Amino acid sequence: MIDLDDELTQEYLEVCRDHLASMEADLLALEKGGPAIDRSVVQRVLEPLEWIQQKAAPLGLGKMAGLARRMEDVLVRVLSGQLAPKPERVRVLLRALDRLKELAQDPEGTRHEESREITDGLRRLRLRGAGRGGLRTLLVEDDFTSRLVLQTFFSRYGECHIAVNGKEAVAAVAASLEHGPPYDLISMDIMMPEMDGREAVRQARALEQARGIHSTEGARIIMTTAVDDLKEVVRCFHELCDAYLVKPIDLDQLLGHMKRLQLVR
Repeated sequence: MIDLDDELTQEYLEVCRDHLASMEADLLALEKGGPAIDRSVVQRVLEPLEWIQQKAAPLGLGKMAGLARRMEDVLVRVLSGQLAPKPERVRVLLRALDRLKELAQDPEGTRHEESREITDGLRRLRLRGAGRGGLRTLLVEDDFTSRLVLQTFFSRYGECHIAVNGKEAVAAVAASLEHGPPYDLISMDIMMPEMDGREAVRQARALEQARGIHSTEGARIIMTTAVDDLKEVVRCFHELCDAYLVKPIDLDQLLGHMKRLQLVR
């Protein structure tokens, strides 16, 4: 819950607006510089982004913290030489910066569809040319054979963590949100012991919401189950997942969903 009448929050937002103004000038300079990397400019942008993250979360400004973290992920790749700062790429960062400036003025502002577009744009930059280091996936599956097949598949696109039931999945999501980086994709089985997939999705989305991350801005969730039941499909989408597959999983269909959700190219 954001207390906009709190003096500390108002002081933070005022300082934040000053930081964002200076960041805009640096990003515009980076855009004009073309593909060459000016490390000092990138470093100047990274420093306030780190400050924004550290101060935003304790004040309940989760949207600002999450967006700053995604921008930082891209800029770290630029600084390390993994991603050339081409003008069209810097413009994605400038659009994210504009959204940060809006949130600094109105931290409770919605515009979820636009936020998702910005998040997806930053994700594509983070994945571009990243190979195995790109996508961060949480695979939640209690069946060994299914887990092995899916882990092998997801590992082609990046880091893949494993949970064998809903409780482990919720704990993993909580840890990723607390310490970062958050998961890009969660593959969630429905029928599991201890806590089923539907309840795990509810709790995972609640953890995101507590940090100001709307479901359209958080992890993409693909549900999997052996139950070919239309009611299950309706329930899953009602509980804020993004896609649904019936076992045995067709990997071509899975990849199609991942492309549609802009997780891979």
